[in-house]
Amino acid sequence: MMNWLPLNSKLQKLRAKLLNDPYYRLQSGDEIQLAAQLGIRIDANQATVDDWLRLPGLSIHQARSLVELSHSGVKYYCIEDVAAALAIPPQRLEPLKPLLNFIYYDHESLERPTQLINPNTATPEQLATIPFMDISIAQAVVENRLSAGPYRNLVDFQKRLDLPGEAIAQLMYFLRF
Repeated sequence: MMNWLPLNSKLQKLRAKLLNDPYYRLQSGDEIQLAAQLGIRIDANQATVDDWLRLPGLSIHQARSLVELSHSGVKYYCIEDVAAALAIPPQRLEPLKPLLNFIYYDHESLERPTQLINPNTATPEQLATIPFMDISIAQAVVENRLSAGPYRNLVDFQKRLDLPGEAIAQLMYFLRF
């Protein structure tokens, strides 16, 4: 067990906050670094909504989306996967890297598209250009959108089309809501 006595007062205060309040939300890059020094880690594939909310800059909606996707079978292999699931630039999540573990990390990743497709405005033909999406799925996307309204996010898209987690894990890199 690590001896905590030599820690500076700032680190001791943060340690006390983290140990006494499991819902403490980190406030800055400095606190992220201190938490990482204390051994705080979040497994991206096992994280709860509360775990995600400890990280600065993530909303309750984003945390819920990440957990729902994870529970449906989506695996996060790197920070770019989390960013794609949230439809935000990966650079925005870079400061969180010291706290995140990706148990299923894989060096072979999907080739990233240069232009993302919005399923709320795309035609079936445009959607069918996405790898892993054939014309019948593309038509279902458009028909569902016309009958039930625009898709709010990736989770809404998955639920309304009843797509398995494996399919969403492949498609999330090509869609932008």
